[in-house]
Amino acid sequence: MSAAPKKKGNVAHRVWELSEPLAKELGLSLWDVQFVKEGAEWFLRVFIDKDGGVSIDDCVDMTHALSPVLDREDPIPQEYMLEVSSPGLERKLTRPEHFAAYAGRPVRIRLIRPLENGVRELTGLLLRTEETGELEVQLDEETSVTVEKKECSSILGLEDWEE
Repeated sequence: MSAAPKKKGNVAHRVWELSEPLAKELGLSLWDVQFVKEGAEWFLRVFIDKDGGVSIDDCVDMTHALSPVLDREDPIPQEYMLEVSSPGLERKLTRPEHFAAYAGRPVRIRLIRPLENGVRELTGLLLRTEETGELEVQLDEETSVTVEKKECSSILGLEDWEE
């Protein structure tokens, strides 16, 4: 079982708690839940996943299962748009289970500040992650780099990558 987003009182946390059992019933797993404002509109984004990939039917099934629960529980006071989708080919890695799932797999890391050599983006295989926040990425056969998560503006798991 994956843990809900950290902040217990926030919308994403509550929606995670409501969504996770529904996803499991449908043979899906939750990747992420986001509640964001874009312009004047609020969006509730529920990202689902499963082995073999997510289909449109999976998204529709999850939407149909989740909508009545959200209507009944009413965890969001303002109007919003519900979007259910796959995390995509470039997946934001934010949770410990995301990093565990991507061990030995390709990632793209964008750094807040460039490294000493001026490089601001790293693409390679995720070798390890530490609870301290360290990530080690193998860039090629001879080079690996260790960075802190807090030094990264984004960390993406890549589903479609060629060296």
